[in-house]
Amino acid sequence: VTKFGGSSLASAEQFKKVADIVLADKTRKYVVPSAPGKRFDGDTKVTDLLYQCYDEFSKGLDSVAFEQIKERYNLIIEGLGLDISLDEEYELLRRSFIGRAGRDYAASRGEYLNGIILAKYLGFEFIDAADVIFFKNDGTFDSEKTNTVMGERLKNSGYCVIPGFYGKMPNDTIKTFSRGGSDITGAIVARAANVDEYENWTDVSGFMIADPRIVKNPKYISCITYAELRELSYMGATVLHADSIFPVKTSGIPIRIKNTNAPNDEGTMIVTHAPSSDKGVITGVAGKKDFSVITL
Repeated sequence: VTKFGGSSLASAEQFKKVADIVLADKTRKYVVPSAPGKRFDGDTKVTDLLYQCYDEFSKGLDSVAFEQIKERYNLIIEGLGLDISLDEEYELLRRSFIGRAGRDYAASRGEYLNGIILAKYLGFEFIDAADVIFFKNDGTFDSEKTNTVMGERLKNSGYCVIPGFYGKMPNDTIKTFSRGGSDITGAIVARAANVDEYENWTDVSGFMIADPRIVKNPKYISCITYAELRELSYMGATVLHADSIFPVKTSGIPIRIKNTNAPNDEGTMIVTHAPSSDKGVITGVAGKKDFSVITL
């Protein structure tokens, strides 16, 4: 499983890098995309545009954000030279927002539309996450139903793209994970397919032993355990969504953090138990202001 973050899929140029990575290794079978992120400082993430668009349409206002969303996706399609149109999807999105389909539905469309484009560009099958990821009536993730249904679907599929961040409630409405939840989707797919490795591609070459905003040029961590990562995540390390650890940890599937813009960098491997030869005395140092831990 390969999951690509928003910065990795922010533009047509980034899409081309992603395609080179995926197609370079035939064992990269399942791809989980995020919504387009920022292309430059001051740019707006598509997910934030979708929230703005939903608020404008649901209040009966004309939406500037709607035109910006269409422009972002059309630029990607044009830059990739694809012969597809998302006009019907845009119209469905507009009508759904006016009809107040919900903020979760609105936010999920970023990954959904990006998944359609990426599947077309790679020549992979597109699987809507709403067909294979499920939540319970109380809004909590239904891990066992998801694992069973998705496992069967993937067993009968070849190479495919499954958009991150969302799934479906029992009443067929869309429900999202918390922000950054595409990491969780990637881990869910990895567990259901029982893969050898879950690659999480982002814009950094792994976890660093300290915050680069505080410590100059910190080294990267080559190997870290799930337990250590959990500690660092609680203390502010945000390379990976903390909740994405559970699905793969239970199956013993390692996670490798890789850099889309520097694919030859080693990255960080996250494992259940790290060999002593791969470990230093200190794995990493993290801190968070106004934060306390109580151990019972």
